Amino acid sequence: MKRLFSIALALVMVFAMAATSSAAAELIFTTGGTSGTYYAFGSVLAQYITSNTDVPVTAIAGNGSAANIDLIDLGDAQLAFVQNDVAAYAYNGIRFEQYEGMPITSFTALAALYDETVQLITCDPEITSVADLKGKNVSIGSAGSGVYFNALDFLAAYDMTLEDINPQYLSFGDSAESLKDGKIDAAFVVAGAPTPAVTDLCTTKGAYLVNLDDEHITKLQEISSVYTKSIIPAGTYEGIDEDSVTVAVKAVIIASNDVTDDEAYTIVSTIFENADALAEVHAKGLELDVEYGSVCGLPYHPGAAMYFAEKGYTVEVAE
Repeated sequence: MKRLFSIALALVMVFAMAATSSAAAELIFTTGGTSGTYYAFGSVLAQYITSNTDVPVTAIAGNGSAANIDLIDLGDAQLAFVQNDVAAYAYNGIRFEQYEGMPITSFTALAALYDETVQLITCDPEITSVADLKGKNVSIGSAGSGVYFNALDFLAAYDMTLEDINPQYLSFGDSAESLKDGKIDAAFVVAGAPTPAVTDLCTTKGAYLVNLDDEHITKLQEISSVYTKSIIPAGTYEGIDEDSVTVAVKAVIIASNDVTDDEAYTIVSTIFENADALAEVHAKGLELDVEYGSVCGLPYHPGAAMYFAEKGYTVEVAE
């Protein structure tokens, strides 16, 4: 009897181990601060993918593009939201000191999802141009965010550097609170509009978006070809009743090279094949488009490339 019990117990343990090993490993998806679009939309995507496929994804708050790339490279995350400009600098080892000559190739792109607009927000009606930031306290994003890179580009387009401002390294939420309290004069926010932190600021305090003219948009495009002219429609934020002119980059999901082809294919196909369902939960779902998703300036994961090929789009695949 004891022998039979031992055999039965051993079989139970074997089956349990087999079930555990066959279960898909959880993929960690690092997004952005809790007051930004990365976190809000990333959480929606993770929940939908987990609930409707056999690929479990957990979204976590992150510090933005540069920090997210570092997490992927360290193996602490398998998926991440990034700006395509920062991802290209990192992947190719170009432009900024932290990447120059030191490419990070531990990731590839899954898809571009939507435009991230560079929003320069202020509560001071006297600040109407980037040039007006001289000597001001300006948030240029939390440490490790892609906002830092865009702020440097904006300043450069106006022949300015960080030495011309008093830079503050604040998250979107902290930037909004500091603007409310008068602790800073302006803040760069790079995210899909409407951005929760900016919405809150405009609703509770009142704020302005600083516009770009065509001359400086051209200068920005000369600095980095990823910038595209972007219009934030009137009424996007309470109290801002005219279109705001700025530039945008792309919000891209990247994946660790350890993500399997099946996992990558499942994630990308689930997102684009269920855009309508996602749009019911978050407005960014309305912007999902397969053709848009197939262009981001980065090599794509083979699993993602399989999906785009099915839809008639050829993407560069990492070697």
